[in-house]
Amino acid sequence: MLVHSRSGRRASWLVFAVLFVPLFAVPLLVIVAASFSTHWSGAFPSGPTTEHYAAAVRGESLQALTTSLVTAVAASLLALTLGTWAALAAAALRGRGRRILDALFVLPLAVPSVVVGLAVLVAFSRPPLLLNGTRWIVILAHTVLVTAFAHQSVSAAIRRLDPMYEQAAAGLGARPSYVLLRVRLPLLLPSLSAAAGLCFALSMGELSATMMLYPPDWTPLPVLVFTATDRGSLFIGSALAVVLMAATLLVLLAVSRIRTKASYR
Repeated sequence: MLVHSRSGRRASWLVFAVLFVPLFAVPLLVIVAASFSTHWSGAFPSGPTTEHYAAAVRGESLQALTTSLVTAVAASLLALTLGTWAALAAAALRGRGRRILDALFVLPLAVPSVVVGLAVLVAFSRPPLLLNGTRWIVILAHTVLVTAFAHQSVSAAIRRLDPMYEQAAAGLGARPSYVLLRVRLPLLLPSLSAAAGLCFALSMGELSATMMLYPPDWTPLPVLVFTATDRGSLFIGSALAVVLMAATLLVLLAVSRIRTKASYR
């Protein structure tokens, strides 16, 4: 709702500050402060240091960050491919077939991610698809978890497309494959980049299913954050969490720039 009066705008900003600062800003700021501290004896952490970041960007931590990035990129690309294909296929269906296809892709959202992890573990722990103990089972679980978001984002974008562009191309003799590759997908590019960013961010922070599946040589960074805080290393865990947030935000900013350029094409 638009607020036109000055007093109304001030009240809106006040409500925003009251809700946003305690719920979102303060917890994140506390994590950042703890990542630069050596102890927490009072109301706030103290003892400034950067040693935690020195440990967070080398050795096992750096390998875990690389693992998270590779997993998130691979899962995002797979999810975007599958979700886009399903959304395009669903757009061509009518009635019950479309509802069934949409329901199948949204199904992972209806159950906890730990259940999805258990399902993937049970399904791929026996031949002929023996993935348990490999990095591929982690990538597969992340793909299953984030594909629904890609499918929903692209489906919503397809419903907003003006069919006149495709009809004009088809009327000029363009083949269906040409219409798809040169007309439809370019129009969907802003939504595709947004869906890719969402899938990437969700994959970077995924923990529940990952804890059930990751092998020793493929440990994502959220697992290190959890294990560090679980054994009492709160400040190291905070530094790892800040590194995770920073890496995710940098990639999302890059995706946002791509989306902005695609919107102006």
